[in-house]
Amino acid sequence: MATAQAKHHDYHLVDPSPWPAVGSLFAFIMAVGAVSWMHHMYAAAPIVFGVGTIGVLYVFASWWTDVVREAQYKGDHTRVVQISHRYGMILFIASEVMFFVAWFWAYFNSSLFPGDPVHATREALFGGVWPPKGIQTFDPWHLPLLNTLILLTSGTTVTWAHHALLEGDRKAVKYALILTVLLGAAFSCVQAFEYAHAAFGFKGNIYGATFFMATGFHGFHVLVGTIFLLVCLFRVYAGHFTPKQHLGFEFAAWYWHFVDVVWLFLFITIYVWGYGGPIAGAAAH
Repeated sequence: MATAQAKHHDYHLVDPSPWPAVGSLFAFIMAVGAVSWMHHMYAAAPIVFGVGTIGVLYVFASWWTDVVREAQYKGDHTRVVQISHRYGMILFIASEVMFFVAWFWAYFNSSLFPGDPVHATREALFGGVWPPKGIQTFDPWHLPLLNTLILLTSGTTVTWAHHALLEGDRKAVKYALILTVLLGAAFSCVQAFEYAHAAFGFKGNIYGATFFMATGFHGFHVLVGTIFLLVCLFRVYAGHFTPKQHLGFEFAAWYWHFVDVVWLFLFITIYVWGYGGPIAGAAAH
């Protein structure tokens, strides 16, 4: 293997790694624990799920540490390899876009045709209006607007960090990333506060189901993106990244901008367009 990788080409021949097999094992344990817990099969199911989850997180950290080592110290990520990485990240973000398309589809399918005669139960469930009768929606110009401003500001600070990195200003990169991480955490806190004061639940109505699935998964992506940027911040303090070699940070910035754009669509469609006033349906007729 050492002879093969003393290569005469720009491609990365990956060393044998235990993480795919170990990760699959822990993912299986996590899935068994989750299914057993949901079906109340045995008392230890939450423990099994917890062990699997901790194992999966450990594999994540270990595997990505190996990737960072390959890029930062071993020089395996040549320009040719980075092109493939970029294609991979683009495809990943495209798959995430389609993931959210499913939730938007569910929302619009219900909201645009609340009294569709083909679906006979919709008239009874929705009252022929959207939001359904009795649903008290969030005022988009309060907490949702605040969170929109927070995310848009965070998009500005992460762009600031990127430009500072390109100019070699590591001090500005640190400040900008700290601000971005804090803004991401602030968004999550505001969303948690909003959820705690929701006048509707997840169960029992299609509005709550589509609202919490769409905004909840977006909130999860904000959490993942915040961790992604936090790791980049730690790497900046560790002396990683240069103006010409910072693919990890670039991917974090791409992901964060994707999160921003999805939120704008959520804010416009679910919060603003779908705002039903103090009590939905009260003035619909």
